[in-house]
Amino acid sequence: MAAATSTGSLSREKIENLTELEDIQKAYDQLCNDEKEVTEQLDNLLDEQPSLEGKMSTLHRMGPNLQLLQQDSEQLASMISFTCQLAENVSSKVRQLDLAKSRVQAAIQRADDILDLKFCTDGVQTALQSGNYEQAAAHIHRYLSLDEKVLKQSIPDAKEGSGIEHSLELLHKAEQELKVIINKEFDEAVANKDATAVDRFFKIFPLIGLRDEGLKKFTAYLCTQIANTSEQNLQIAIGTTSTERRAKVVYADTLTMLFEGIARLVETHQPLVETYYGPGRMLTLMTELQRECDTQARRVVDAFIKNRTYQKKAQQVQQCMMGRAAAEKPDPKELDTLLAEVTLINSRAELYLRFFRRRVTADFEVQYQEEDQRKEKLTELDRLVRTCGLSLCVQELTGDYILMEEYFLREMIMKAVSMDIMEEGSLTSSMVDDVFFILKKCIKRAMSSSNVDLVCAMLNHATTILESDFCEVLYSRLRQGFPSGFLDFTQAVNLMQSTIQQRKIASESTEDTKTAFLTTLNNAEACCENILLLKTSLEDECARHFPQAGEQGKAKLESCLSDLASLSHRFKNLLQEGLAELDSSAIKPQVKPWVATFHSFSHNISEEEFTNYEANDPFIENFVVNLQSLLDSFKGSLSPTIYDQLISHLTNQVTHQLERAVMKTVFNRLGGLQFDKELRSLVGYLTSVTQWTIRDKFARLTQMATILNMERVGEILDYWGQNSGPLTWRLTPAEVRQVLALRVDFRSEDINRLKL
Repeated sequence: MAAATSTGSLSREKIENLTELEDIQKAYDQLCNDEKEVTEQLDNLLDEQPSLEGKMSTLHRMGPNLQLLQQDSEQLASMISFTCQLAENVSSKVRQLDLAKSRVQAAIQRADDILDLKFCTDGVQTALQSGNYEQAAAHIHRYLSLDEKVLKQSIPDAKEGSGIEHSLELLHKAEQELKVIINKEFDEAVANKDATAVDRFFKIFPLIGLRDEGLKKFTAYLCTQIANTSEQNLQIAIGTTSTERRAKVVYADTLTMLFEGIARLVETHQPLVETYYGPGRMLTLMTELQRECDTQARRVVDAFIKNRTYQKKAQQVQQCMMGRAAAEKPDPKELDTLLAEVTLINSRAELYLRFFRRRVTADFEVQYQEEDQRKEKLTELDRLVRTCGLSLCVQELTGDYILMEEYFLREMIMKAVSMDIMEEGSLTSSMVDDVFFILKKCIKRAMSSSNVDLVCAMLNHATTILESDFCEVLYSRLRQGFPSGFLDFTQAVNLMQSTIQQRKIASESTEDTKTAFLTTLNNAEACCENILLLKTSLEDECARHFPQAGEQGKAKLESCLSDLASLSHRFKNLLQEGLAELDSSAIKPQVKPWVATFHSFSHNISEEEFTNYEANDPFIENFVVNLQSLLDSFKGSLSPTIYDQLISHLTNQVTHQLERAVMKTVFNRLGGLQFDKELRSLVGYLTSVTQWTIRDKFARLTQMATILNMERVGEILDYWGQNSGPLTWRLTPAEVRQVLALRVDFRSEDINRLKL
């Protein structure tokens, strides 16, 4: 208040010193504003008075409760402090008891160890004397699990110590003696081919600390069995005569028996290894077995290459494909049998390697729980499978196989082409079915090998042979052309000159040439369909043969199959070129003179002539008869799809020639009506002979007929521009004026004044 009073007095002093009216007015206004603000503040304080009084009353009522709360809090803190101290005392007692318990357990354990030591010392001697090596090994295993240093530290006096020292010395000697005995007995069991004894002593090795040595000896024993069995099977295969039932695949069967024998050994002894040697040992076992498998597989493959003259045939094929004159051209039939055996070898090898990978991978899943470590081991396994001797043998065979399969495929396709015949009642010739049968056979044979790279190589070769060799055969037949059936003057002169120079006429008749050309068109269409069907069939085969192929393998197969399917476009282009040749050779020369007769009949006609045309149209009836005759000559020789395409080409020629004829003719109103009737008859006929829509091809002619039917020039504006509605004009404004000018009763001035 003192400050406010001081401020107010100063303000009064300032006011009293004011002399100017303007300054006094400003001071007055400021004081009014200050008064207004103070009034508002007082009003706000008065408004808050009830709320403040209520809060103060609440605080007064809470006073006694707060005192009680303080007392309860102090009491609770005291109880918590007491409980904490009590718990600390109890836990210290528990720790003391736990320490005592652990010491008692350690003492009991040491006592048990001393008792076990005594028991093992007595038991191992008895077991060795009685030949119970399993029991002796169990005692040694128990002894090896004891900590000698701990036992020596727990000895209370020298006398007892000397007894324990003596027991340890006896057990150590018994351990060395048992190791010598087990090694000797195992070697004797192997020499005597006693499988039961081998299994017996194999189980003892891990008990006496010889896991690695036992596994090594056992794998060597298994490898010896594999080698002996494989040698017997190979000698049987070499001695097999050609008349025996499985003579053609005897080497594939020999490898199959090798793989099956290894698989049986693994199936039989894997539980034994996992039980007595623990998980993680299958890779060691399988690696040693695989080395022996590589050795035996190489011997079988070498015998196959030698006795089947595999490399000699591959060299002959290579010389033939390079265009060199080989001493002896390989017989495709012999190659067929040889290639079938190679794919069987490849298939069996792939199946065995998948078994190898699956067995070791299952062991990794148990042994290695960490993902990174398991992936590292799997990478090592894949590297082992890729670089093993068996894989290298298969790759060696595969390289020559691809070369010979390509040669076989090309030779058989060319043979199918050379033996091509036209069967009665068929639109296509025999080579189409033969070629695609051969293609499917070769590709499926490659798929039976279960080798993705091999299949991709054959798909690429099949695509190349179809595109380069077979397509060229069809092209060469189409390039001979389609005989038109009539000669103009220039053609007659050329034929006479050719006759004089060559002094002979082609042996093939015109009808045979026509049939060959049309059959080639049907063949091209059939090839398009067969390629797509082949792709679909091969996709199903790939899904069946390669269910576990990786993403990369599937991408390779899809890419090769897509390339094969895209080849259908090449045959479609060939078909279109053939139709274009047919159009220029057979359709256009016929249609052009038929349409030219349109000029022979006036379209500037009278009522009487219009009535006569209704009864007997001189142009359209003959024209339709000619078209029917032309189409009938092709209908029985072409497939329905090609026949419809031919009608499309015919329609294009008719509309093109008829447009030109109309633009050279004059019309009156009745002539326009007559032309409209003729056009409708023509469209109706062509629509009836095809399943395709052809009305859009007559759009320009239809619009020309509409213009020629108009009663006056200005009527065109009712159909033009914004008034056209859904109609899309195919005629340009200049062409509309040209058509209007064909009407003899339309004045050129009216036509020129049109704003189109």
